[in-house]
Amino acid sequence: MVDKVRLKDPLGDRPLRVLFLDLNSYFASVEQAESPELRGRPVGVAATPGDSATIIAASYEAKAFGVKTGTKVGDARRMCSDIVICPARPQVYVAYHKRILSVLENVLPIDKVCSIDEMRFRLLGDETLPERAKETAYVMKRLLKTEVGENLTCNIGIAPNAFLAKLATEFHKPDGLTVLTKEDLPERLMGLPLTTYPGINVKMEARLVAAGITNSRALVTATLPELRRAFGGIIGERWWYMLKGYDVDSQSEGGKSLGHSHVLAPEFRTDEGCREVMLRLIAKACARLRANHYWAEKVSFSVKGMKRSWATEVSLPPTQDTITITDHFLKAWEKRSFSAPLKASVTFTHLKPDAGVTPSLFEDTKPQEELSRALDHVNQKYGKNSIFLAGLSRAKDTASEKIAFNKTWLFSEGKGDHEEVNSRTGKPFFPLED
Repeated sequence: MVDKVRLKDPLGDRPLRVLFLDLNSYFASVEQAESPELRGRPVGVAATPGDSATIIAASYEAKAFGVKTGTKVGDARRMCSDIVICPARPQVYVAYHKRILSVLENVLPIDKVCSIDEMRFRLLGDETLPERAKETAYVMKRLLKTEVGENLTCNIGIAPNAFLAKLATEFHKPDGLTVLTKEDLPERLMGLPLTTYPGINVKMEARLVAAGITNSRALVTATLPELRRAFGGIIGERWWYMLKGYDVDSQSEGGKSLGHSHVLAPEFRTDEGCREVMLRLIAKACARLRANHYWAEKVSFSVKGMKRSWATEVSLPPTQDTITITDHFLKAWEKRSFSAPLKASVTFTHLKPDAGVTPSLFEDTKPQEELSRALDHVNQKYGKNSIFLAGLSRAKDTASEKIAFNKTWLFSEGKGDHEEVNSRTGKPFFPLED
């Protein structure tokens, strides 16, 4: 066997090693923290307030009516007539995220920031003792309320490895605390739905069921060879060790794609309006490629339509240049076949870092690349959209940066973009800060 699972704890002692913290209804809770009049009320956060938009976060008061992430705003209003729909404010969520990290790292060193609302911590020394670990968790919960926002709550899981610690955050919601020791395994896992486990979605569940693993009991009692067959090779072996509480070396994963999508405002739901927004998305995505020192070898363009959708993929010489990508888009646009556009998307794949790029022998894109970098430089010095391509004049202020749960930062397109200042008060978000 070429692949081999590496254990951090080869002696098999399996003490408590990881504390995992998952903030409850994060975006909605931040909105309630910023606006006290929203506390105790059903709140939904959406990119836009229109009925066709999607809820990206719901407060627990809204969840009680069945509103959840992915619910259409119109449906949410029918399910809960008193729901308050708040437009998403990414810069606020990032500001709170930074504050939370600053507060919590004074309790324990942060091992990894997993997403904007999830982080994990390593336990060392007497911190690995169950009572001391729980004391630490309660300190974190208290500091979230006193130093960040009194309505902010979290679920905390404590276990011998990161996988089980994250799983433990699902046991008691909201504001729960669950400790899983090696003595608790595997009994405390047996009643969980398969899709509760991190990494098992509906498709993976179907694959496991086809392999004879139909429930959680079958999963946690399966032999190592059975899990290798069910998951496929080394992945199944990793699952076997993780389910038993062994601390397994994590596998690093690099970024596989980069892109932007945007739900079209009503005034852009035309052929020409969609084209303008697509050009804006290309400009923004290319600026991110350059900022992150990536070059793309493939790009896909897609439009979701109310009546008919369209998508196409284009192979490229390695590029990060806005003009080159725009030229490819305009050629592909001639063969578009959508109707009643609602959403536009641009996605780059087959990304390579600077050091791994060989310039094309057939396309000289150097002048355009230098022009694109010059545009970036001017905007970073003087402000977003200080200078832009003429075709973006109407759509340049669309497609503002969004903050997904797996992101912890906002890409700045220029000086002053996403400044962390409360638009209502003109002051920083945290009056408690010195």
